[in-house]
Amino acid sequence: MKNIMALAVIIIAAANAFGAIGCSLNDPDRDIKRLFPNATNYKTDFISIKDTGGQPLADEIQQKLGDKFEPVYETLDVPYAFYTVLKNDKLLGYVHGVNQKGRFGGMQLIITTDPNGVITDFYYQRISSPEAKKFRDPAFAKQFIGLTLADFYRHKPQAEIKDPTEKSNPDFKATIRGIFKNLILMDEFKMNKKFDSVYIETKKQNDSNEVNKNENKDSNTN
Repeated sequence: MKNIMALAVIIIAAANAFGAIGCSLNDPDRDIKRLFPNATNYKTDFISIKDTGGQPLADEIQQKLGDKFEPVYETLDVPYAFYTVLKNDKLLGYVHGVNQKGRFGGMQLIITTDPNGVITDFYYQRISSPEAKKFRDPAFAKQFIGLTLADFYRHKPQAEIKDPTEKSNPDFKATIRGIFKNLILMDEFKMNKKFDSVYIETKKQNDSNEVNKNENKDSNTN
């Protein structure tokens, strides 16, 4: 029994450590060159929600995400690594990764965007799943290319993006959530809230639709 309890403590500690360290590229020099072949240099910034806005910012991000932060992988002190990729002085784009809780353990989701926030690449740096090979299939990742945060605000991409697996839908949903969160953080910390107007517009429309729905329901009841 003591051995089991000790093992449980080790597992919990490892999970907390995984969440707290954020998600950095395994080999930034190699990975940046692979993702942006024309890059000549890049800079790395480590930014946490705790240091830039604290709980109010966390509340705002959770509202946009439509979900609460996971207490292990998404603490406010997680240092998010943002890679700004350059060709001499010209901005080529950004690379950013997040930790996301999956069904069988932590995922590390990496996206690249152009300067306008359009996804240009996506891959799993880490994934624990019996169907990991299907998730890593380039055909699946290709479905995200060309999307922006606006697409996630306006509609749910999982309605159009096909789950590549047969028995791992929770990990598919976790992937969608992780990429959504990734884009929100990118917009907050690197793009000066470029897509906030889309979020506000969409929220107003959704709120209006909900009011009309309730009014129609009351009318039918009467």
